[in-house]
Amino acid sequence: MTSVSIVYHSGYGHTAKAAAAVEAGAASVDGVKVQLIVIDAEGNLPEGGWETLATSNAIVLGSPTYMAGPSWQFKKFADASSKVWFGQGWKNKIFAGFTNSASMSGDKLGTIDYLFHLAQQHAGIWVGTGMMPASTKAATEADVNHLGSFSGLMTRSPADASAEEAPGAGHIETAKLFGARVAEITARFAK
Repeated sequence: MTSVSIVYHSGYGHTAKAAAAVEAGAASVDGVKVQLIVIDAEGNLPEGGWETLATSNAIVLGSPTYMAGPSWQFKKFADASSKVWFGQGWKNKIFAGFTNSASMSGDKLGTIDYLFHLAQQHAGIWVGTGMMPASTKAATEADVNHLGSFSGLMTRSPADASAEEAPGAGHIETAKLFGARVAEITARFAK
């Protein structure tokens, strides 16, 4: 069975909602087992988290964007992964990444770039969204890939919106399609 792990930090629940949608999309692909691994408020993985990542075919990295980069909790996890890096434990795994912030841009690309470079340091194979942007005059936030991201999944949650309200339906559908793409590509490589 192909395995996909989604390791992420969520400060207020918005990134967790995006992670759940990525999980749903990945789980919709036959023969794929998906595991959510939550980085806690202190930047630690749950018991067995490192072992799950070691046996996964794919690792999807997720963090909210705070001050043009990932949260400090995610960075703590990333720094701790240097032990895995030293032994090249994640070499040739499939990687992808996602982020959420309040603004349309919010410098989310800085976070995606960070996640990409972390994956490259681990000698991983990166998967982007593979989606065309919703870039017409008629486009709304309800459309798939409204933020026009190619290198990783970007979702938006207005600063005054609860995690129940945001990210909205278009962002959630984009996250599901992204999760399915990661799982499909992982299944091809896992053969």
